[in-house]
Amino acid sequence: MCAMKPSIPKGTRDFSPAEMAKRNYIFDTIRSVFRLYGYNPIETPAMENLSTLMGKYGEEGDKLLFKILNSGDFLRGADPKLIADGDCARLASQLCEKGLRYDLTVPFARYVVQHRNELQMPFKRFQIQPVWRADRPQKGRYREFYQCDADVVGSDSLVNEIELLQMIDEVFRRLKIRIILKLNNRKVLAGIAELIGAPDKIVDITVAIDKIDKIGLDNVNAELAERGLTEEQIATLRPILQISGTLEERLGRLRELLASSEEGMRGVEELQTVVDGVMALGLDAELDLDVSLARGLNYYTGTIIEVKAADVAIGSITGGGRYDNLTGVFGMPGLSGVGISFGADRIYDVLNTLDLYPSEARTATRVMFVNFGGKEAAAAMKMLKEMRAAGVAAEIYPDPAKMKKQMGYADALAIPYVALVGETEAAEGKLNLKDMATGEQRLLTPAEAVAVINTL
Repeated sequence: MCAMKPSIPKGTRDFSPAEMAKRNYIFDTIRSVFRLYGYNPIETPAMENLSTLMGKYGEEGDKLLFKILNSGDFLRGADPKLIADGDCARLASQLCEKGLRYDLTVPFARYVVQHRNELQMPFKRFQIQPVWRADRPQKGRYREFYQCDADVVGSDSLVNEIELLQMIDEVFRRLKIRIILKLNNRKVLAGIAELIGAPDKIVDITVAIDKIDKIGLDNVNAELAERGLTEEQIATLRPILQISGTLEERLGRLRELLASSEEGMRGVEELQTVVDGVMALGLDAELDLDVSLARGLNYYTGTIIEVKAADVAIGSITGGGRYDNLTGVFGMPGLSGVGISFGADRIYDVLNTLDLYPSEARTATRVMFVNFGGKEAAAAMKMLKEMRAAGVAAEIYPDPAKMKKQMGYADALAIPYVALVGETEAAEGKLNLKDMATGEQRLLTPAEAVAVINTL
């Protein structure tokens, strides 16, 4: 009887050393920019009490929570009738007290409330951790994936939005990804709903117009009609959705259209302040005003941010915005905050598509010493120690195998340099450094070799 071939759960992935080198390049880049702007790391447990998670993501979100069975006799105390009826939804509350976190935002809100007496406000934190969703796996959608979040709570200042946009710009500048940075404001959306005489239908309006890029204006209009908007209201909305021109021209047109809405004008002024602040500091990204941008309208209360890759057709690679009641669900109302979340998995796909990884992100080892055995190997090990002390990632092939096998190993792992220390080199305290890309060889001291390797 043959052993069953091992596998992993659907919607999860293994990552090879080469893939991890690439992923860590992304995480390290994001982490270094977060720190540069004064954000400090926190971590929260993989599992939270279900009472913390349930009811925070809507009915559909609750269904996607991974629930953890209680330890030991988890059926003890469960209602036999519910078991007989197969009532999974009600049974879950009796069998499970904990669940895997669905995102980093709700655990962050719980953290702020639980530790509020220890925190200095405004509180700036970042978190880079995996989250889990019991979703149907498909291309680009996983059951386990990483989120990279940065938030500042306890401040209403638009300086925070300006800095977050600078952070986004800096991350993608370092990653060499050209981006379009889209902005909107929840108050602008409220003003639009007010302008067309349908303030009670703001969610219906934004759910429909948020799809304009995917399904086109005509289909959006059809959906708006299905959601109960009149032909006159849809006609009033049309010119707003078709605003064009430069960023300043669109802001000006929006100011004209929303002149009668106090809420809408507040949103336009906030947008203007953020745009002026960012442009004054300089931006590599293309800045765009998108009045159809909603991104989880029930959550955001001010600025709304979304980032698209300019050179790859893929969904949003970063998003975020201003919220005014993050901690209200935990009995601490009125705490305003603003945050962003980088989609590490989509950024990974963009970098792969455009082949933008630097050579150091492809392999950890910068140089491999060939093993000639005996005294030569001992001399190589001394030089290896010296190079590591200088910060160069280096290794030696463990066995004095045939040269072809050792060079094949270095080639397969894309190690950029190979060091050869034979009898002559050992006597001189030098090494022959071979550039694997060009085939060029140079006789160098370990210190000279470090200088060469560090210029790559």
